[in-house]
Amino acid sequence: MKPIIIAVDGPAGSGKSSVCKGCAKQLGWRYLDTGAMYRAMTWAVLEAGIDLENVDAVIAFAKTINIMSGLDPQSPSIHVDGKDVSGSIRDARVTNSVSAVSAIPQVRELLVQQQRDESRKALQSGTGIVVEGRDITTVVLPNAQLKVFLTASPEVRAQRRAKEEAGAVVASQEAVTKTQLALQRRDHLDSTRAASPLKQAHDASEIDTSDLTLAEVIQEVVNRAQAVTQ
Repeated sequence: MKPIIIAVDGPAGSGKSSVCKGCAKQLGWRYLDTGAMYRAMTWAVLEAGIDLENVDAVIAFAKTINIMSGLDPQSPSIHVDGKDVSGSIRDARVTNSVSAVSAIPQVRELLVQQQRDESRKALQSGTGIVVEGRDITTVVLPNAQLKVFLTASPEVRAQRRAKEEAGAVVASQEAVTKTQLALQRRDHLDSTRAASPLKQAHDASEIDTSDLTLAEVIQEVVNRAQAVTQ
C-alpha cells in the first residue's frame, strides 16, 4: 500500500493509542503518540520544580530540553534528554497537569514542529505513519491523506481508562465514576483552550468505538486507508 499519513484525533479513552498502534503494526508503518510528547514536557517541567502558573518560566525551560519519540509501534518510547520516561509520564501528577502545559501556545509550537518533521521524514523514507493526538487533523497535519476522529460514550471511555489505570480486567464502580469525572474535566480543558482545541476536523470521518472490538476498529481504519490510496 502506498505510504500515507493517517491522522487520528479524539478524546481520552476513545481508543486512540491502541487503534493507532494496531494500525501501524498491521501496515508496518511508524507510530507517533503526540500526547506522550506533551506528557514528557509536563514531566520535565514538574521535575524541574517550575510553577505551572509561571508561563514564561515554562516556555523558557521548554526550549532547553530535548524530547525524542520512539516510532516503533511494537515498543513505543519517549525520552527527555536521553532519559526514558515512558512509565513516569503516566503518573497521576502528570495526568493532572498536562492540560495546563499543553495549553501554552509556545510549547505547542515547539512540539508541533517536531511532529511535522517526523511525519515528513517517514514519508521521505518510504514509510507511512500513524499519528495520534487531539489536534492532528486540525492543526498539526491538516493535509493528511486520511483523517479520523475516534469517539466513544462517556461511560465506555471511563471504563476503559479506569481498567487501564488499575491494570485490571475489571474496574470498580467507584474507580469508573472517579475516572469519568476526571475525563470530563480533561475534555473541557482540551476543547476550550485557546491554542489548538480538541475538535473534529470538517473532513475527518468519525468512528464511534463504543460497541466495536479493538480489532474491528483497527480494520476499519486500515480499510479506509486502503481506499484513499487506490
